[in-house]
Amino acid sequence: MVFNFSDFVDVPKEYMFGGILGALIIGAILFAVIFLVALYVYHSLSWQEIGKKQKYKHSWLAWIPFANISMIFEMGGFHWAWIFLVLIPFAGWIAILIIFIISIWRIFEKEKYPGWFSLSAIIPKVGWILYLIAIGFVAWGKGPKKNFSPEGKSTRRKKRK
Repeated sequence: MVFNFSDFVDVPKEYMFGGILGALIIGAILFAVIFLVALYVYHSLSWQEIGKKQKYKHSWLAWIPFANISMIFEMGGFHWAWIFLVLIPFAGWIAILIIFIISIWRIFEKEKYPGWFSLSAIIPKVGWILYLIAIGFVAWGKGPKKNFSPEGKSTRRKKRK
């Protein structure tokens, strides 16, 4: 048997298309996995930093699935065990969502940010992006700047000439 290279050059077009399509699918899956891992790392880093700001003693829990939700519940004033509502289909999941939003509202207000930022999580289609932006502001932002005192007078000093 003699090795002939021309036997391998004549590849039918159906196989070429399948190879290109397979490469595109693998590329898309790889991109999706990298994107989701990056989102998880950002989310975990954000909540760990928020936990440190609020002096939560176990802020490393932000990296553990379900434990991070328990951490958010505790920082928001609820007991950690409410996470077990996840075992009750539909009604428990809705209750967890409500407790989650209330907890985030309280956490944001403790950090001097508007609590309604927590409602971004329930906005269809773009809510998750707004939620990630909001926790980024709370985690690494300097806090909202207040230029006025409670009496309504400006607290900024005028520059002397």
